Amino acid sequence: MTDANSDPAPRPKRRRRGLLTDLLIVLLIFIGVQWYKSRPLASGDAPPLRGQLIGAEPFDLAQWRGQPVLVHFWATWCPVCKLEEATIDALSRDYAVITVALQSGSAAQVDAYLREQGRRFPVITDPYGEIATAWGVRGVPASFVLDGNGRIRFAAAGYDPGIALRGKLWAAARL
Repeated sequence: MTDANSDPAPRPKRRRRGLLTDLLIVLLIFIGVQWYKSRPLASGDAPPLRGQLIGAEPFDLAQWRGQPVLVHFWATWCPVCKLEEATIDALSRDYAVITVALQSGSAAQVDAYLREQGRRFPVITDPYGEIATAWGVRGVPASFVLDGNGRIRFAAAGYDPGIALRGKLWAAARL
């Protein structure tokens, strides 16, 4: 026997509210984890970044002042980095991008890897992690977006979707 005054409609509303609450909790946990992973990353003025690009050209980050820059730390042995490679390659065609290959072998080994993968982004090798340490990078991938004055505006540890990186570079150009 059912009550004529009972309304079955509130159940889907409660279900949706519960689903939204669950999604909000997952989102907050994700943001918290991202924040926790990014705590040791450098902030403020970017640390110096000088070295030899693969191909033996000298590189100094200070020469790129006046434009937004993506500094991206990665490794040939990192599966998550492999997911980002195409994005970093595409970004390097539209923006100033410098990448640092962390503990990935010699310049020749990294160059062979890039050729095999069909990638063309500029790379400095960091075989002993000295550059990564200066930037507070404890794991890869890690990305930094600098404004035209060389200040770090965005820093993230872990996977960063291409649209997010493009948005951060766009925003850094307007700061």
